[in-house]
This record gives sequence, structure tokens and C-alpha cells, in this order.
Amino acid sequence: MSQPGSSRPERSFWRSTFSSLKVPNYRLYFTGQSISLAGTWMQMTAQSWLVLVLTRSSTDLGLVVALQTLPVLLLAPYGGVVADRVDKRKLMIALQTAMGFQALVLGLLTVLGSVRFWQVCLLAVILGLNNAFENSARQAFVREMVGRDELRNAITLNSVTVNAARAVGPAIGGVLIATVGVGVCFLANAASFVAVVTSLLIMNTAALRPSPPERRARGQLREGLRYAAGTPEIAIPLAMMGLVGMLAYEFQVSIPVLARESFHGGSEAYGFLTAAMGIGAVVGGLFTAARGRTGLRSMIIAGTGFGLAIIVCACAPVIWLAYAAMLFVGWASVSFIAIGNSTIQLASAPNMRGRAIALWQVAFQGTTPIGGPLIGWIIAIASPRIGLAVGGLSCLAAAAGGHWLSQRYRRPATSPSERGTIQTATDDDPADQPASYLASPPTPLDADAAAAFIAKPQEPPAVRREITDGDEMTFHLAP
Repeated sequence: MSQPGSSRPERSFWRSTFSSLKVPNYRLYFTGQSISLAGTWMQMTAQSWLVLVLTRSSTDLGLVVALQTLPVLLLAPYGGVVADRVDKRKLMIALQTAMGFQALVLGLLTVLGSVRFWQVCLLAVILGLNNAFENSARQAFVREMVGRDELRNAITLNSVTVNAARAVGPAIGGVLIATVGVGVCFLANAASFVAVVTSLLIMNTAALRPSPPERRARGQLREGLRYAAGTPEIAIPLAMMGLVGMLAYEFQVSIPVLARESFHGGSEAYGFLTAAMGIGAVVGGLFTAARGRTGLRSMIIAGTGFGLAIIVCACAPVIWLAYAAMLFVGWASVSFIAIGNSTIQLASAPNMRGRAIALWQVAFQGTTPIGGPLIGWIIAIASPRIGLAVGGLSCLAAAAGGHWLSQRYRRPATSPSERGTIQTATDDDPADQPASYLASPPTPLDADAAAAFIAKPQEPPAVRREITDGDEMTFHLAP
């Protein structure tokens, strides 16, 4: 017989896991986005298989992925500027509608039997153009729906939704490909955009918490780049994701070839590998939503686990072991993304948030035009296992580099020149408190000012409080 109150921890776990869904607007958006994302993953699976059928080339598959993400590399920073200037909800409605039409065209071409490889490439570029502007607006809009307190939970649930769709979408896509053909996957994805567009149209705009729009001015893109480079809680996650995004998140290139060549499987093996990753990501995402933390330390731990899991999958001698490894790949993957994304958003000023998120998207997806063909080339000259293992090693390198950089920013001054520098710091560990981490790069004092500072009687550290977007952040000046 269970003890009274024994179910309280379980109830508390589920309440904290889905706490952001208590916000009606976000609950509505979450439902529509979940439906749309299932269709998106169906299309991604079908597109990869369609390219392999048309060309039988892993290099061409990497090329399509690169073309789809090249606009993110080139235009996402400007997309962040636009997101800071305009109504994010209206921008999302327009771009989500355009993405639905892109899927419709690709579906009709495929169903009618007239699809060609160059058409797939062209439509991939069009989709990438939409993503370059939609990604920043969509992710910044999450905070406008839920506020600061529920931001990490909402971002993690978004990642859970993406990876639940990663499990469901490819599974449905594999069934549709085997029964009614590839083209139906694209048409189903086109229909799925109706759900998310409807949710945006009917939500209660009075309950949103929009950031004040940034006025149009010259140099705003450069301003955002300087701001990100001067804020370690933004710069370090961006550097880590730049390396991991370029070499590890190329699963659209490596997994189909791994299934076909290393394990001698077909679309079913590919679908199961992708679905296993999605299931692991859902479980890991729910855990992260309920118990996860933000900050550099948590991101470094997630990156290390991500790399080890990928390497185990690359070395798996039999496919069932690869399925098991992909569960942990998914878990670590969603944790790495959610922790990095929420760390950057919590560290960003409201008028810089769109640009900071845009740089995150450049690091995550914009590096694929380099990494996609590179991993495809490695697979072509070596093997799918080597291509996948390179991604795992990149995660370990990023984790090591992130640890070194975080220690460098945190280490005490030892040289005379360093002792003459005023640095911002916090009472708490900056690796776990992103909102109160370094707000700007250290400003060195000249020799005369340093001497005057040393000679002056020391007082308790000054405290500056800044109210930002309704949130109070405290910065202490280290003595």
C-alpha cells in the first residue's frame, strides 16, 4: 500500500515538466506547431530518400542539405535584425504560409512524376530563404508568449516537440513512401502548415509580452555582432554550436548512407534509426524540461555526452546496437540545443534578442553548407562510420574548448596588467546563472588610473541594477 503523499513527487515532476503549457497562447501555439513539425520531418525524410533515388550519391544529398541551409548562413543575421524591428507574430504567419506553398509545389512535382534533381535543389533554396527569417522570429516569439520564468521550459518543450516529430514523422513517412509514394509526404506537410498558421491567427494578442520594436538605423547588424562577441555567455555557446553544427548535426547526410551501406538496410532501417533518435530526444527533453539547468557547465556536459553517443553509434557492429546508441544521441542532442538556446536568450538584452538568436541559427544551421558537403565527401572517400565519428569528435572538441574558454573568463587575475582590469562578476557561478553573467568585455585602466585606484581606500563592491524587459538583473563590480 502506497504511503500518503507518495505520488506528490510524481505530480510535481509532471507539473514542472509542462509548466509553460499553463499559458493559453503558448498551449495553442504548441499544439499547432506539433502538427506542423510532424509534417516537416516527414518532408525531410522523404526529400533525403528522393535525392538518393534520383542520384544515388551521398555528395548530392549533402549538396541539397547545403543549399537549404546556405541562406541561413548568409541572411540569418539580417533576419535577426528584421525580427527585432517588426511584429514577430505577423512575420511568422507570412513565412509559415510561404513554406506551406513550397511543400505543395514539391509534392505536386513528385506525384506527377516530373520532379528533377535541379528542381529539388531550387525548392531547397527557397525553403532556406524562409528559414533564414522565420527561425529568429519564431524563437524570440516564445519569450513574448511565456515570459522569462517559463522560457527554459518552453524552449525545451519546443525541442521535445521537434524530436517527437523526428520519431513520428519519419515513421509515418516511411510507411507512406512504401505504400503510396514519396510525393504524398510533401503534400501532407503542406497541409500541416494550416495548423500552426491558424494557431497564430486566433491567439489572444492582448496577452502577449512583445519587446519594444527596434528603430531602423544604420549599423544594427554590426552592433549585434559586437554585442554577442563581447558577452561570454553568448559568445562561448555560439562557438561551441558552430563546430558541432558544422560536423555533428549532419544526420540527414550520414544516417541514410549508414543505414544503406553499413547495415545493408532500406528505407525502413533509415526510418528506425531516425525514430530511435527522436524517441531518445523526447525522453531526454522531458527530463531537461523538468530538471535541466542552463549555463555553460550544463552545455559542456551535454556536448560531451552527445559526442560519446555518436561515436558509439559509429562503431556499432550490428544495427540493434546502433538503434540503442541513437536513443542516447537523441537525448544528448536535445539537451545540448535547449541548454544553449535558453542560455543565449536569458543572457540577451530584449533589443538584441532577435540578433543573438539569429547568430545561434547561423552556428546551428548556417554551418551546414560547409559541413554537409564535407561530411558527404568524407563518407564517399572513407565510410559512413568515419563520417559519423567525425561529428562525435567535434562534440568532444567543442566541449573541451568551451570548458577552456569558460575557465579563462573566470580565472583570477595574476599578472600586473590583469590586476589593473576591472571585470564584471556575480555572486553565483556564471556557468549556471546566464542572466547575471558578464555583461560586457572588461575595460582596462591605464597606468595612472590603476595607481589612483589602488591608492584609494577600498569600499564594498558597487552594485548596479538594470531593469530589462520587466526582469531585474544585478551586476557586481569585483574589487
